[in-house]
Amino acid sequence: MENPPSTDRDTAVLNCIFNPHLPLGEASAVTTKPSDTVIDNEYDSQLLNQAKELEVNGIKLAERGDLEGALNYFNQSIEVLPNRPSGYNNRAQAHRLNGNINGAMEDLNKAIELSCGQGLSASQAFTQRALLKKLSGDNDSALEDFKCAAALGNDFAKTQVVEMNPYAAMCNRMLSSAFKKLKGEIN
Repeated sequence: MENPPSTDRDTAVLNCIFNPHLPLGEASAVTTKPSDTVIDNEYDSQLLNQAKELEVNGIKLAERGDLEGALNYFNQSIEVLPNRPSGYNNRAQAHRLNGNINGAMEDLNKAIELSCGQGLSASQAFTQRALLKKLSGDNDSALEDFKCAAALGNDFAKTQVVEMNPYAAMCNRMLSSAFKKLKGEIN
């Protein structure tokens, strides 16, 4: 027996359960995730596969703590396809883990530029750059980057936008409390 399709009300309830920190109506039970498919379709498939394989090898080394080896693979990936944003995004992560914040910021800026602020690489780059800015105390600029990533469907960035905006969080709590009072759940 098939499950009946959910109603808008069911979806709204699920949104509140799974995304309790987002303002009411902001969360989506089914979020369309950004992708780099359109960008990747611009490249020769053989070169794209080679660049992706180099990135995967770099990620594996980074996960094992071999950041120099990972950087080497990411550099090779960028040499194969210098206009592909994903390589810069991954290399930025390795730079950050290696303590090279300036190198990470340069690569994140390049990834955003090459992606034209669209797709998965842009979403990830905006989020990483926002985190670096937040760590350095530049909260206003970090919030702008989180907003860009959130607009691209990044759920983590959406929660950061709310957490960094105390008024939105306060309004959400007030609305939640008001709804509970209307339903008679609290006195």
